[in-house]
Amino acid sequence: MSVFTRVVLFTDTDGRARFREEPVPLDEGSPQSRLSQVFDSGGYQLRESPVGFRSQFHCTGAPQWCFILGGRMEIGLQDGSSRVFGPGQHFYSADLLPEGASFDPAVHGHWSRQVGDEALVTLFVRG
Repeated sequence: MSVFTRVVLFTDTDGRARFREEPVPLDEGSPQSRLSQVFDSGGYQLRESPVGFRSQFHCTGAPQWCFILGGRMEIGLQDGSSRVFGPGQHFYSADLLPEGASFDPAVHGHWSRQVGDEALVTLFVRG
């Protein structure tokens, strides 16, 4: 069976954002065109971030896929680690503020920034 690896940005039990990888079975379709199940979505949004863009720490407002269409995007976590995504790469952003918590930029969320000399173009698909 073929598998697609979904990169997930999530909120761990300590309230901090982390990455993990999850398998998505491609067990439908035909041998020439392996497919996953059909997932629901709640709309999509395109974004262009200019050279030099960098956000502050924030949590994702609603779970969503982020697909990099052009440029490069770096996601930084509270532990000082980061991961860079380029064209054709993705991650599923689900690092929501824990229920009942007040946002603390020293604990919660992630930051994002454009990397390199090309504007960042992303497609967000609500999950």
